[in-house]
Amino acid sequence: MSLNPRLVKESFSAVEPQAEKATAYFYGRLFAESPHLRGMFPPAMDVQRDRLFSALTRIVWSVDSPDGMAAYLGQLGRDHRKYGVIAEHYTAVGNALVATIRRFAAEIWNDEIEAAWVSAYAAAADLMIKAADEDAGVNPAWWLAEVIDHEPRHRDITVITLRPTQRLPYTPGQYVNVQTARWPRVWRTFSIANAPRPDNTIRLHVRAVAGGWVSTALARHTRIGDTVMLGPPMGTMAPREDSERDVLCVAGGTGLAPLKAVIESIIASGRRPNIHLLYGARTAEELYDLPDLIRMESSFPWLRVLPVVSDQPAFDGMRGHLPEVTQRFPSWAEHDVYVCGPRGMVNETVRRLQDGGVPPAQIHRDVTQGERDF
Repeated sequence: MSLNPRLVKESFSAVEPQAEKATAYFYGRLFAESPHLRGMFPPAMDVQRDRLFSALTRIVWSVDSPDGMAAYLGQLGRDHRKYGVIAEHYTAVGNALVATIRRFAAEIWNDEIEAAWVSAYAAAADLMIKAADEDAGVNPAWWLAEVIDHEPRHRDITVITLRPTQRLPYTPGQYVNVQTARWPRVWRTFSIANAPRPDNTIRLHVRAVAGGWVSTALARHTRIGDTVMLGPPMGTMAPREDSERDVLCVAGGTGLAPLKAVIESIIASGRRPNIHLLYGARTAEELYDLPDLIRMESSFPWLRVLPVVSDQPAFDGMRGHLPEVTQRFPSWAEHDVYVCGPRGMVNETVRRLQDGGVPPAQIHRDVTQGERDF
């Protein structure tokens, strides 16, 4: 059965405007036909529904880019191991998915479209299953990690240092899913804020979000000596080791975390590019990691840290919103660019950088991890 990306994309376009209803229908169908799978999911399904549609959207629009899709699906397959997913579960998910697309794209549905979806899902499932099988022989499905430091930096932001009980292989710029004992089966994503260290420790920058189960548990109810669970590292925002270009990093709030890891790795590599870090927040007190960044700047002369505050007129420094601030400088077109923060800020920053001549291939982006999906 041959893959037909055009039919998959066209039919999915009919479903996208009905995303909320479609995801609710999908899970209703899945749990009705395979009730034993309900126990693998958290009690509250709101974030899970968002993640499903986010992942499905990314897969659909990458279906005709096999290399990129394979890398992403491989990460998903490895990540699914922490839930106890096995090969037979993919069949139940595939049946519910095709039934959902059939229902919400009913006006255009035909046998050819159904065949295209069955073929596309089979290819995706095979990639995820293969990646999970290969990973099973090398890494655990999840890691236990001890909290060895817990440092509140702001009323809503805490820096947490963890020591996994087994080596956690990751690349700078990646993130991990975290589960606390307070909320079993509830996983939330947080970026790793440091390059790999000899002692295997990692740091997370956690912003407690109102109503956020895991972020609040980590920031306000977790203590040194506690244990959390970590899923396998994910994400593709890694530094370009073969690049000789200078670097621009644009970090909004806790979006600093993966960019700090990228900067650390560049410094450790021995390369000496000029690095500009635009580090933005609403107020000066929310620049929670500025002292450490200043220490990094003093020991690495090629790094320039530029704090930016948007909502504090009395701030004695650069003021404004990050997307606009990037345009106050000469062209960044010859730079490798890394952007992370709230989704709106990331999208607008990328748009302005591209308008300013930065090639899309040189822009690496992610949105703030935590209670919000990415």
